[in-house]
Amino acid sequence: MKLIVGLGNPGSKYVGTRHNIGYHAIDKIADAFLIPVGTKKHRALIGKGKIGTETVLLAKPETFMNNSGESVRAMADFYKIRPEDIILLSDDVSLAVGQLRIRAKGSAGGHNGIKSVIAHLGTNEFPRVKIGVGERPAWQDLADYVLGRFTREEIPIMDEATDRACEAVYTMISKDIGTAMNEFNGVRR
Repeated sequence: MKLIVGLGNPGSKYVGTRHNIGYHAIDKIADAFLIPVGTKKHRALIGKGKIGTETVLLAKPETFMNNSGESVRAMADFYKIRPEDIILLSDDVSLAVGQLRIRAKGSAGGHNGIKSVIAHLGTNEFPRVKIGVGERPAWQDLADYVLGRFTREEIPIMDEATDRACEAVYTMISKDIGTAMNEFNGVRR
């Protein structure tokens, strides 16, 4: 079983924010593979289904971003999922709007949600799909930027990026992470 987790913050006031692009990506995956995500369990909204022949658990932690690891650890323990079978989807301010970067492992890169997951799993060796939300303007506070919404021009770019993130997750599961990295890392299409 694979655990596919989209990072974000619960509640309507965070819908459409840069920090919630992981949630949006989970919604795209859920729609594409007909996996309803609505069961509340392990401090997350979850849905169980299939991507190809692989059983997957889609999850949107409801612990708020900085405590995402609590929910991820609870799911990993309950379902006996190894870190290498967890795929994390999150925003990344060091990538251009809409750009994807897939990694097999790595540091948190200053992202508090990823930092929490690393702390609770006790390892940084889990795959992730980082979705670029653009660099914050020099005049703006980072928290205000990631909790802000996309511009009208950025919305279609991000919609395409979450479609590609969905394709990337499918490739990671049906083929391997190396193939996904070769196909999806870099500039947006």
